[in-house]
Amino acid sequence: MSDLITRTRHALARACPPSSDFDLNPDTELAPGRKLRPAAVLAPIIAGDDGFDLILTKRSSALKHHPGQIAFPGGKQDESDADLIATALREAHEEIGLPRDSVEILGTFAPHETVTSFTVTPVIGLIHSPFDAIPEPGEVAEVFRVPLAHVLNPSQFAVQSRRWRGKRRAYYSVPYGPYYIWGATARILRTWTDQLSHT
Repeated sequence: MSDLITRTRHALARACPPSSDFDLNPDTELAPGRKLRPAAVLAPIIAGDDGFDLILTKRSSALKHHPGQIAFPGGKQDESDADLIATALREAHEEIGLPRDSVEILGTFAPHETVTSFTVTPVIGLIHSPFDAIPEPGEVAEVFRVPLAHVLNPSQFAVQSRRWRGKRRAYYSVPYGPYYIWGATARILRTWTDQLSHT
């Protein structure tokens, strides 16, 4: 499994195109002057019992954006953040109690545009120290792990669709047990998976 981390390092060093929630819907017309807000998420990798795991969250059903969905810890960039990596680390500390100094940053993938008008930079981090995850009340309903090899396996992905704003929109999904991972989170994982195929 350490090979997966090595390959991820190589994948992050390669240029990759930005992604979007609209990638599977080429007929979508996006306004050229749309205003996108910068944000970042942390994809935290941690050693598990059988290899490496990825830490994910289930968002609170009370949130305005993406309620109840499976997500990476993350959020919009604050003026006080030095950069988007700092944003991802700050948000992970706030949302799941992850100490900043226990994370080795492996790199970032190209930004991902969401239907909620954010441009999200995925930051990949390797956790070197055990920690007790503490869900942030009001924002995070659950913190859980999935095997990294599962969510980076192309055969586990499916393309599904649902109606959104009166039109049918296709999206990636990569379910694991009771967790339905889809939308922006699955699309970012698909970018990661595709980049690994070149290593």
